[in-house]
Parts: sequence; structure tokens; C-alpha cells
Amino acid sequence: MAAGTFHHFGVPVDAAQENEIYIEGAKVYITDAEVHPFRVEYLRFESGSPMHPDVQTKPHAAFIVDSLDEALKGRNVIIEPFDATEALRVAFINDNGAVIELMEQK
Repeated sequence: MAAGTFHHFGVPVDAAQENEIYIEGAKVYITDAEVHPFRVEYLRFESGSPMHPDVQTKPHAAFIVDSLDEALKGRNVIIEPFDATEALRVAFINDNGAVIELMEQK
């Protein structure tokens, strides 16, 4: 499987960031990586967030893939595919300790 195209680098933080966006279902505040000069997305999780502990505590790299279903075959999926936005379907894997977000544009 090709790695896809790099999209952002996600970093969990404890402090509030400027222009955070709240994702209710995940109980997380995120920033827009597309406006950061190095494409960093900061994630601040609320207590009781249902997101996998690895996603809440470890940085992750995110890649756009052509087919999320194909990219997940044989991988250690830690968050099953879900619709992050109307235009984006995502999942998370753990690859030998590295947290990777795979994203498919609808």
C-alpha cells in the first residue's frame, strides 16, 4: 500500500489553542492544520473522550489515501472508519507504536 499524501501532523496538548474547533462526538477540540505553517493540528481532549488512548496521548501523522478500506487491510486499526466531516472519512491505525490517521476524501 502506498502511504498516500501527507496531510498533517497531530499533537495532543493540554492547553487551549487559538481558533479551536469542537468535535462533540469525540469530545475533542482541534485546530485547523491547513492554516498552520507546518501543517500541525493540535488536539485537546475532554475527560471521557471515546477516542483511543494512543490518539489522546501520542502524536500522529495523517495521510490522504485513495481508498480507506484498501489502506486498512491487514493493519492494526485502533479507530474504525467514521465520517469526520461531510467530505472526509477517517480511521486510525497503530503501526508498531506509530499512530497514523488515514483520510479518504468523499
